[in-house]
Amino acid sequence: MFLPATKKELRSLGWDRPDIILISGDAYIDSPFIGTAVIGRVLADAGFRVGIIAQPDVHENDICRLGEPKLFWGVSGGSVDSMVANRTASGKRRKQDDYTPGGENTRRPDRAVLVYANLIRSQFKNTCPIVLGGIEASLRRIAHYDYWGNTVRRSVLLDAKADFLLYGMAERAVLELASCLRNGNDPRRIRGLCYAAPEPPADCLKLPAYEEVKGDNRQAKKAFTRMFRRFYENNDPVTARRLAQLHGSRWLIQNPPQPHLSTEELDHIHSLDYQLDLHPFHQQQGEVRALETIRFSLTSHRGCYGECNFCAIAVHQGRTIVQRSRTSLVAEARSLTAHPAFKGRIHDAGGPTANMYGIECRKKLNKGCCPDKRCLFPRKCKALLVDHGEQLRLLEDLRRLKGVKQVVVSSGIRYDLILADKKNGLNYLRQVVRHHVSGQMKVAPEHCRDTVLACMGKPGQESLLRFRDLFNRMTAQEGLTQFLTYYIIAAHPGCRQQDMQALKHFAQKELKVLPRQVQIFTPTPSTWSTLMYWTCEDPFTGQPCFVEKDNRARERQKAVLTGSERRSGTGRKGKYSPRKRRS
Repeated sequence: MFLPATKKELRSLGWDRPDIILISGDAYIDSPFIGTAVIGRVLADAGFRVGIIAQPDVHENDICRLGEPKLFWGVSGGSVDSMVANRTASGKRRKQDDYTPGGENTRRPDRAVLVYANLIRSQFKNTCPIVLGGIEASLRRIAHYDYWGNTVRRSVLLDAKADFLLYGMAERAVLELASCLRNGNDPRRIRGLCYAAPEPPADCLKLPAYEEVKGDNRQAKKAFTRMFRRFYENNDPVTARRLAQLHGSRWLIQNPPQPHLSTEELDHIHSLDYQLDLHPFHQQQGEVRALETIRFSLTSHRGCYGECNFCAIAVHQGRTIVQRSRTSLVAEARSLTAHPAFKGRIHDAGGPTANMYGIECRKKLNKGCCPDKRCLFPRKCKALLVDHGEQLRLLEDLRRLKGVKQVVVSSGIRYDLILADKKNGLNYLRQVVRHHVSGQMKVAPEHCRDTVLACMGKPGQESLLRFRDLFNRMTAQEGLTQFLTYYIIAAHPGCRQQDMQALKHFAQKELKVLPRQVQIFTPTPSTWSTLMYWTCEDPFTGQPCFVEKDNRARERQKAVLTGSERRSGTGRKGKYSPRKRRS
């Protein structure tokens, strides 16, 4: 049974109104891969009455569809930041949206969190609290550089005039908030919560004020760098302090993160009654492309300690792996085989990085993330003991299930982790090659030049070539026809046109293929790479960093590999239409 999304469904349940209404920029897909569905299921499992308004029509009073909730409104832009979902790296409007029925990008407004919060305020005066959540709010919770406006914006909590903001993976935090509001208690000490206050708490660590970091000058950008570093260092639940940042006359307060969920808690969340389908309210509007991939996929864990500088997972999900048990994953896979649309293939079994399942540093679990070094860059930390044995056992258990013909590992794989595993690395790769590749295996070297890779926080080309050789040899030994697909980023800070030319030469000579999966770097809030883009400085060395900011030149960098020089504006004919950015 779906959570109610219409007034008719409320009446059928005998509800006068919900306790909580969740607003989302996505269509309502009831799946553990969709944040709004997960939060709704977690709240409903705890006894709260939850309704969902997905992709409300901003030109009508659609936000009133379910009336007014008793406890709070939960507002999310959806599974993807709305500006990333709506705009290409060159600022052009995207025509397609994988989370919208029919696939046409007409339902999600720019800055969806702000738009939805304003709609609620316009229709319901003096309403119950508005609570922001999801990745769009999570990554914009402090002062942040906004690429699409080319300016530093205030915390989205203050711009939206919302009451609270829950950041990160907020299942536990949202339950605590709902319970506090139901019982009439003050929620402002809940971990993982942000709020505004006239004065900062006595125990907080103060960030440089918004007025200090907002300017487009060297002094302001130095302050912005100090702000971001302090913010990033206080994202680990074991060591983080409460943060405060002055915006005008009000203080943004960020409580420390929630402790990571236990395996048992994550197992329970994935055992809830998801329908694995699009809500009937949307079905008449067309199919949702995202459902094709996520319906028969498994999430084995969350978090990533790769800490690529362009990726926001470390800030949103965390740098610590929280994994599900094999028992839970096998049980979910078994339930998929009973679905009438299941045809024998599990499309993915992984997480942000597939082969981090079962691998974590015990020192980090007890003492928190190291403040002065990373797990994998510039080289693997000796304290991280890499062993793919647990994932091998998981994949074997899944393969043995009756009705499962193939389990594909389509999440990204860190090849440097495989090479670092002297015990099970080669066996893991052989099993993946033999059983878990569907024609092509995705890897993400992103570039080949050491200077660019250093700005990205990625390993060098040596490990890529070693992995390539192993993959090709094992594929030939198995008598299979399959190949590697390489993901590349163009115009990342530190990357010049000649670096892309060097990458093209490297790909032709060493990889024997010209990668076509190329995206132009998009500066998204709360990443180190975005900090580099805004300040034109490497925050780790303090040295100036080349940044290509001209859109035509950024497109020309991509065109070096895609062969679309004319379409990118370097020739006389044609108009460039960039491909949809991979999420």
